[in-house]
Amino acid sequence: MTRSVSCEANMRCEGLESLSNARLTSPSAERNKAPIADVLCEALPKVGVVLEIGSGTGQHIVHFARAMPEITWQPSECDPACLRSIAAWVSLDALPNVRVPLWLDVYDAPWRIPSVNAIVCINLIHIAPQSATAALMRGAGATLAEGGLLYLYGPYRRRGQHTSASNRAFDAYLRATNADWGVRDLDEVAKCAETVGLQLLRTIEMPSNNLSVVFRRS
Repeated sequence: MTRSVSCEANMRCEGLESLSNARLTSPSAERNKAPIADVLCEALPKVGVVLEIGSGTGQHIVHFARAMPEITWQPSECDPACLRSIAAWVSLDALPNVRVPLWLDVYDAPWRIPSVNAIVCINLIHIAPQSATAALMRGAGATLAEGGLLYLYGPYRRRGQHTSASNRAFDAYLRATNADWGVRDLDEVAKCAETVGLQLLRTIEMPSNNLSVVFRRS
């Protein structure tokens, strides 16, 4: 089983396009970056360090850094092509509030970063084995400062049921692509989070039958 559960998996689910200067571009990241930023602007602390797990192409983090310039953003990835893409996107705008991309695998313990104020993870756990969710929660529980937030975005089942026909079809596609992948049940994700001291704070309906899910370290 590969541990590269972000950029590599997205490449298989959605054909990423290559731009000049090592930059990759994802159509879904381009579509959802603004709605996600709107939620993050309201949910995240106004200052501090925010770690993004699985930064993918880098499109999200440069958009967030422009929208929230008082926050210091730490991108991370475990795929070399994506690390190069993130660095290229950041250097394009010379963003002063984005750190050098960090090689980070959610399965590592401990993560190679000190305490942070919030963690953002977008479209990861459904294109990764179930064990990646547990690893993400363990790492977040150990890395978040007291009162820190974990933000997740993606499709979820609720009380064991899909929220739309399109999510049911997407789940079937994911499982056909890789038997370890699939749309996760939010109740199960919340229970996993509780084991490391992360409490479900709120859920927010998003476009295309996705959810924003916010946890707080108690």
